[in-house]
Amino acid sequence: MKRARIILMSLVVLSFLISLFGQEFTYVGADKCKICHKTEKQGKQFPIWDGSKHSQAFKPLTSEEVKAENPDAPENPACLKCHAPLFEKAPELKEEGITCELCHGPGSAYKKLSVMKSRETSVKNGLIVYESTEAIKKQCLTCHENAHEKPFDFEVSWEKIKHPVPEKE
Repeated sequence: MKRARIILMSLVVLSFLISLFGQEFTYVGADKCKICHKTEKQGKQFPIWDGSKHSQAFKPLTSEEVKAENPDAPENPACLKCHAPLFEKAPELKEEGITCELCHGPGSAYKKLSVMKSRETSVKNGLIVYESTEAIKKQCLTCHENAHEKPFDFEVSWEKIKHPVPEKE
């Protein structure tokens, strides 16, 4: 009887640990990011994204011009992989285009203010933080390297889209 309790308790603890560490992060959408990341104090990350071509990346696929050449563009995985890269993982966010969570990871577990107050805790909860400009460039080049045969100048483009949190005083 005692042995059965120990085995049962071990299974309960093991199940808890598996659920705790094996949690699957999900995408929440840019509106959740907007709540905190729109202010000057936070570096206006949301307005920078919202005013960028990234937030509008899906729209060209729905234009008459593009649809005349490629009628299935809004559903074509070859187009969506760069114009709405989360189309498979979070189809409801397709119209957000290149959304926050593409680069920063699914926000379900790090979106809370109590988590975001600590960078370390945020990272443990799925936030992707790039340790160098080269790492950011590598991410950008997954779509921008020879996209539509247009040249890509990372330094110029990064100046338009970068959005650091201001240094705390």
